[in-house]
Amino acid sequence: MSRVAVLKGGRSLEREVSLRSGARVEDALKRLGHEAIGIDVDHDLVRCLRDLAPDAVFLALHGRDGEDGTVQELLEILGLPYTGSGVSACIRCADKVLAKHHMVDAGLPTPDFVAFTETAFKQLGAAEALGEIAQRIGFPMVVKPADQGSALGLRIARDAGEVPGALVAALSYSNKVLLERHVAGRDLAVSVLDGVALPIVEAVPEGGAYDFDARYEIGRTTFVCPAELPEEITARAQELAVAVHELLGCRDVSRVDILLDADGGLHVLEVNVIPGLTGTSLLPQAADAAGIAFDALIGRMLDRALARAAA
Repeated sequence: MSRVAVLKGGRSLEREVSLRSGARVEDALKRLGHEAIGIDVDHDLVRCLRDLAPDAVFLALHGRDGEDGTVQELLEILGLPYTGSGVSACIRCADKVLAKHHMVDAGLPTPDFVAFTETAFKQLGAAEALGEIAQRIGFPMVVKPADQGSALGLRIARDAGEVPGALVAALSYSNKVLLERHVAGRDLAVSVLDGVALPIVEAVPEGGAYDFDARYEIGRTTFVCPAELPEEITARAQELAVAVHELLGCRDVSRVDILLDADGGLHVLEVNVIPGLTGTSLLPQAADAAGIAFDALIGRMLDRALARAAA
């Protein structure tokens, strides 16, 4: 039996989702015979961890601080093994712009994009280049924060008149905004566990938009797993997900979000280093389709962290 600190909650905009993920993880760890202690992350995190002296830390902390390398760096300093990717991979994946540049440099497919900071708009006159940006990207155009998950702050601008409002919305969540070519297609999620792609999950939101509510409210989205795809496309999507996982330096587990267009083209949107573990989350569905029950998934992730501690 191991003593495991489960980090959850925190102060990001994904706090409620993180609390739900953390609660499920705690229950699973207890069923597996471990001593699981949930920590709602706050300013006293270091003191709590020192007092608890866990054998390992299970990260169910979504959003900023949890997925951008911040808490990982802190755990490295404290000498505590933790689940999931290391610091550098988290930094690369949390910044969608940085991740997309890595993909472009490696020749992996991702929708065409440009990105600017708030400073570029306020002090460098980037808004004057919106016409050229529109010519390059085209409409409709996806406008979203560069470092938020769960579709927070994402808007689709269908013409030039909608771009300024979409920029304001995105910049209210981040100081850097990503303007990306919109790809009409099917939402696929390919989870990678220990370097192997799991069955693909397709999300079919009832309202057409796979936004925050569609992701986390039961009944708002139909999930198909394994996704009903031709074998060739399934194989290509899984190979692509593993390639992105490896390119960005992920370990243990990740979830790669991909769009499949009408012509069979695949387009990588982003990579999640701490996929959700709620009742509607995609990683548990994919694992279940592969014959890996939720408790076994959690145990497997913990085992990787404990093995690193032993090494």
